[in-house]
Amino acid sequence: MIHELKRAWEGMILPIWRRPKRIQVAALCYRETPEGKEVLMITSRDTGRWIVPKGWPIDGLDGAGAALREAWEEAGVSKADIESEPIGYYDYDKGLSEGMTTPVIAQVYLTRVRHIEDEYPEVDMRTRRWMPPKEAAELVAEPDLREILLNL
Repeated sequence: MIHELKRAWEGMILPIWRRPKRIQVAALCYRETPEGKEVLMITSRDTGRWIVPKGWPIDGLDGAGAALREAWEEAGVSKADIESEPIGYYDYDKGLSEGMTTPVIAQVYLTRVRHIEDEYPEVDMRTRRWMPPKEAAELVAEPDLREILLNL
């Protein structure tokens, strides 16, 4: 019995527990207003929680380019200036089908928005809203993303 448990641990449980984190790219979209910076937050499609636009790397695009594409598809950002290097990182568990999750580290790219569109690919799947970084920090679930927002 102990041998079978050890084999199950080494063959199934340990590899899942030790699996490497997958990489995603995120756009922290902001604009300057007379009252200060505002960030563009969106809701996730599955749970409706507040997040920043993010997604998997895209072949042929660097991290900043892929983050900018996600900002277009998920939030309608059509013109923006994006930093070429991440300003920070945050970890979270990405929900997959059938209740499974995978650990993810998101690279966050600071993105100054110059124009957003009313029509974009995921307009019917998400809510978007401009808000002060402090308010956004209170709404996100990820501690490291909260810190990035508070330091903006």
